Amino acid sequence: MKKIAVIGGGLGGLSAAISLAVQNCEVHVYEKNDHFGGKLMPVTLGTHTFDFGPNTITMPQVFDQVFIDAGENPRDYFEWIPLKTHTRNISSSGEVFDMSTDLDEVVSQLHKLDSYAAQKYPEYLDEVTRLYHLAEKEFFPRTFTSMKDYLSPSLFRAFMKVRPMQNMDSFHKAYFKHPLLLQTFNRYATYIGSSPFHAPATFALIAYLEMIQGVYYVKGGNVKIAESMAQLAEKRGVHLHSGVEVKKIHVKNNHAKTLILSNGDEVEFDAVVMNGDLLEAYPKLVEEHYRPSMTNKKVESYSPSISAFVLLAGLNKRLDKMLHHQVYFSKDYRQEFETLFNGKYPEDPTIYISNSSVTDPSVSPDGDNLFILVNAPPIRNNQQENNVEYERYKNLVYDRLESFGLNIRPHIVQERMITPHDIQRKFGAFRGALYGISANERKNTFLRPSNRTKDINNLFFAGGTTHPGGGSPMVIISGRNVAREVLKQWGSVPTQLS
Repeated sequence: MKKIAVIGGGLGGLSAAISLAVQNCEVHVYEKNDHFGGKLMPVTLGTHTFDFGPNTITMPQVFDQVFIDAGENPRDYFEWIPLKTHTRNISSSGEVFDMSTDLDEVVSQLHKLDSYAAQKYPEYLDEVTRLYHLAEKEFFPRTFTSMKDYLSPSLFRAFMKVRPMQNMDSFHKAYFKHPLLLQTFNRYATYIGSSPFHAPATFALIAYLEMIQGVYYVKGGNVKIAESMAQLAEKRGVHLHSGVEVKKIHVKNNHAKTLILSNGDEVEFDAVVMNGDLLEAYPKLVEEHYRPSMTNKKVESYSPSISAFVLLAGLNKRLDKMLHHQVYFSKDYRQEFETLFNGKYPEDPTIYISNSSVTDPSVSPDGDNLFILVNAPPIRNNQQENNVEYERYKNLVYDRLESFGLNIRPHIVQERMITPHDIQRKFGAFRGALYGISANERKNTFLRPSNRTKDINNLFFAGGTTHPGGGSPMVIISGRNVAREVLKQWGSVPTQLS
């Protein structure tokens, strides 16, 4: 029986661990935090409970497949709640557009806002559907372990069909004219931590997921996904070690031989899967001379995605006219992104609020549970934590919400602030980036770090920093893909992973 270590118990690590355990590997997962699921972290403030993230769930079939492959019925573990009309978008002037999988509802709104968009919307849906299915077939299942994987003729043909050279904003202007609609659909770039004025139009495929396939929530909180995956892992014999941090990987003859743990143990494995932000973890755990293809200089050359400034606010009342998700947009979206990627906090930020108690009052029985997120710049090198500045920005966010008529300050009974520095500490995120590497540069979008290091023959990477990218479904796919690559070492790839 092969013995495999997984460093990091996020969704990618759990996905890899379950896939490997089902194939009779002895798997140990080491997680420094006291919970499994990575950023899908539960937070309880009084009677209010929150999911740190993700709050918007798409591609439910990806999560379900983890359980199906393990011979389990996912509905025995958690229940999906589809959100037909899921996100309310509000412009700085107060105009409103609700996103929905109901085509008639969307087109009715478009006729009032933008007659051109109403005419073009079916064509838009056709194109994002094409983009999604091409990516699903040609990009998501691949692992990149050598240069020949990048030079595949079929991959090149697919690459040229997904609008790699057009930016998202340019793409959306072919279908929408109204400023609020452009902001609404351009916001998909933030799902990969990037700017719509630089990120490739490829990622407009997210519209297929939200406007056709649908947005979902898990009864009891999205964190039930992570809890269920951890439960399944243990059922399949995975050894889960919480509160245990891997401090060092010892390498010998281009082979990861042993892990040094925070409890003082030194353990040996046949293969190691590094789950998490490899730009942070790889340099920390492996001495530089063992990784010539990923030097410290190369790590620093990557542009991190945006981070997040988060407020968790438990209220003593229910708010009117809120959906599960809402977005309050800035006046100048282009300027907002320029400010972010110049390392500064926008004074007029776009604000996202998830209020899961709208759908599921049980998670916050005494009032709404507002997860308030503002895009934030990644931490600059050697930037010191400034709690006074963070406090100032918190009040700016509340003031901004008041300008939209949302006065929540008098009703807050529980509050917690989570900053980019907190994200860096808690999740080992490179410069506090929430989504790994920015997709503003084409090479970082389509040539992400390999799923297998070129320098250490039994060390593999899963998570948002590597292929196929950030976002919960993608990291689960990466774990599954990496499990397949690990098993290839011993000439055994099961049908469900091939």
